[in-house]
Amino acid sequence: MRRFVIAVLLVSFSTGLFAQKDTLRVMAYNSLYYGSGCQGSSGLYHAYLKTIVAYTNPDILSLEKMGSIKSAPDDKYGTAPVGFADSVVAYALDAAFPGRYAHCPYTNAAKTNNMSVIFYDRRKLGFVSIVSSYANITDFNTYKLYYKDPNLARTHDTTFLYVIPNHDLSGDENEKVRGIQISEVMRHTKEHFSRLPNMINMGDFNVRSSEEPFYQTLTDPGDTNFQFFDPPFFPDHKLKYPANWNHDVTYASYFTTSTRESASVPNPCGTGGGGKNWYDHIFLSSWIVNNINYIKYIPNSYRTIGNDGQRLRVSINNRNGHINTSAPQDVIEALYQMSNKYPVMVDLEVTANINGLSVPDPEIAGVNVTSKEEVSITTPVGDELIMHFSKNMIGQEIIVECFDNDESKMKKTIMIKDTEMRVKCSLMPGNYNLRIVGHHNTMADIDFAKQ
Repeated sequence: MRRFVIAVLLVSFSTGLFAQKDTLRVMAYNSLYYGSGCQGSSGLYHAYLKTIVAYTNPDILSLEKMGSIKSAPDDKYGTAPVGFADSVVAYALDAAFPGRYAHCPYTNAAKTNNMSVIFYDRRKLGFVSIVSSYANITDFNTYKLYYKDPNLARTHDTTFLYVIPNHDLSGDENEKVRGIQISEVMRHTKEHFSRLPNMINMGDFNVRSSEEPFYQTLTDPGDTNFQFFDPPFFPDHKLKYPANWNHDVTYASYFTTSTRESASVPNPCGTGGGGKNWYDHIFLSSWIVNNINYIKYIPNSYRTIGNDGQRLRVSINNRNGHINTSAPQDVIEALYQMSNKYPVMVDLEVTANINGLSVPDPEIAGVNVTSKEEVSITTPVGDELIMHFSKNMIGQEIIVECFDNDESKMKKTIMIKDTEMRVKCSLMPGNYNLRIVGHHNTMADIDFAKQ
């Protein structure tokens, strides 16, 4: 009898250890210049985010389009105060779940007015490094996290998870630019990995249909080792390709823009028009879809928070036709106030690694981490200013402005059409400051002398 009881206990212990599982809730949210003061005081918006987080309970949270956080008090490109990410943790995230959150390092090599920041549950996950950083209008970073496996002290083996937050250039006319941004992100990904590992590529892609070039780059690449999957299409099979969700009621439950009917109410920072498009996505690598290395997508867990499928051209809190009961009313109101975008979420299941045997990580060591698109100028010859651009900047609209003692002497809006462009620049001899500004970022801030 004693031997039988011991055997049963051993089997039960072994089975329980093998079956030990955890859930990672992943959320991507365009936070509409959070921290810049564009919409209102940071304290007020901390409270809105606290309400949202208390309801959604994310373990990984990507906040895209935050106000770019100053690296120092004199950082002239930052729009949110120094240390703002710590304020988000203290007054929004940990205010909802005390002692739980941390944030990854953030960058602003693009000198832009907004950035993406990754927050994570530090009880479950740890930050390892930024594997890759590509700057073109904004920074696209690949973050490496590790799962704090309960067997880690014994096995010395764990599961890595890579996250790429995105905020691509908006506008129907900027499809080509979005295509370049994501194509370059993927080119750098291929330099850093032999194939996609456990990887999430998520955020506000501003994509109008599955036929956009960058969407094809992610979901239908020539090399299937670098293929991402959009869960509602696969593996959930709720939607079919090709798909054009631009203003199409068929996709209403997936719409992520806009939570607001008016572009000026409750403030003029975001777009209006109500629910009309599906810009925000969470793409998953095949390892996650197929449960190759301890992390798998939980089927049918993709969801748009606060969208009940009845928001076509109306606000999230519109009560005239159909009262939104998809979330508590305080959450609905917080989503309306916080941003003009809906958050999207997926759930991932993590299985404990009991034997210390992980699939070899496909990350390639020793590759340069950072890459940035650069602008240079040639000292004006006669009345022409000669500018040189990377080919990956072609298609972007820029403002070229010359200053003399902070007084504007020349200002022109042009489209980058080639790697070298000439702009008429009729200036008197003297010292000038040239600024080249894109939609969201400063491409160049250069002092030069006109002979």
